[in-house]
Amino acid sequence: MAHETSLPFRAGSEGYASFRIPAVVTTRRATGTGGGSGDGDGTGDRTTPGTLLAFAEGRVGSAADHGDIDIVLKRSTDGGRTWGPLQAVARNGTGTAGNPAPVVLDGGRVLLVHVRSAATATEDRIRRGLVPAADGRRVWVQHSDDDGGTWSAPREITAQAKRAGWRWYATTPGHALQLRHGPHAGRLVVPANHSTAPTVPGDNGTEGRYNGGHVLLSDDAGANWRIGYTDSNPNGYINANETTAAELPDGTLYVNTRNDSPAPGNRADAHSAPEWGGERLIKPFRPQAGLTGPVVEGSVLHLGEPDVLLFSGPADPDARALMTVRASRDRGLTWRPAYPVDGLPAAYSDLVRIDDATVGLLYETGDFSAYSTITFRRIPVEDLA
Repeated sequence: MAHETSLPFRAGSEGYASFRIPAVVTTRRATGTGGGSGDGDGTGDRTTPGTLLAFAEGRVGSAADHGDIDIVLKRSTDGGRTWGPLQAVARNGTGTAGNPAPVVLDGGRVLLVHVRSAATATEDRIRRGLVPAADGRRVWVQHSDDDGGTWSAPREITAQAKRAGWRWYATTPGHALQLRHGPHAGRLVVPANHSTAPTVPGDNGTEGRYNGGHVLLSDDAGANWRIGYTDSNPNGYINANETTAAELPDGTLYVNTRNDSPAPGNRADAHSAPEWGGERLIKPFRPQAGLTGPVVEGSVLHLGEPDVLLFSGPADPDARALMTVRASRDRGLTWRPAYPVDGLPAAYSDLVRIDDATVGLLYETGDFSAYSTITFRRIPVEDLA
């Protein structure tokens, strides 16, 4: 099977100086023996491919993480080979709407959880506590009932999703998920991260030790939300930052995080038992030295069948380069390189199951910069399992 690539987003085109922070889901699949419709994280029935929705931040004036930023979308009805016109699905005036966290629900509705902040609210100023709450990171949700063609008005859920003492806040990046197994089947899980106020004299809040991870949970299809597990221990060893999650076949939630503190390696992971469904972790995050790479976001996806957990991210230990999909057959305990994409610069990514035979990878890359394009690659499952 050919390893086809396409180019949904290119910097400097379609009215945007830069495109960053990819997220991708498949909208719907045919029912069959697998026991469910599309769930947004790649598991469930895949006999008929759905519409692929590729999200990104469209940064109007520059590549900066703050300013005039929209959440943009392109749709594909042929498995990611070609893409329709660009849509701006979430705008915040001249401020920031970003960190798209989409998830496809039973019945086909697509939820888009994301964050908003004022144009001048830089991450540094927010972490230092210099930005008023009204201008800081706030959490919103909207939905589509027509495969991403049109979208509802956004609804703010900050009071349910963010604790008063948290400063920085970000959903995912990448897709969210709906649990398929165990006592909490149907629950929505949105991986997220935050920062807390400094507790060590002389610190200002920008230090990596104040990063933390958590998940948002909903048991009523996104009408109401609450915070599940939190990891906010400022130990300077493992401090969760951008997080991603996948459900294992027995209903265990596997959570993987970027680690900005000097633990062995730059990644850490943890599990939540089926009976908890993200409410708490079995153990705190531990280093995952098997996933060599720089400090950067990554994506995880369980294939469902076969029983393989995937991770995508740059594999160069010192630079954002060498995008690689790695695979685990033991619930994330050990990892092996399964699919080196190429040796080019590369940064953020997201994984999606397209159909029985194919996985999709949406990732930041370019010949001379990791941020020149957001590229989509079709990868045969047989090359990953």
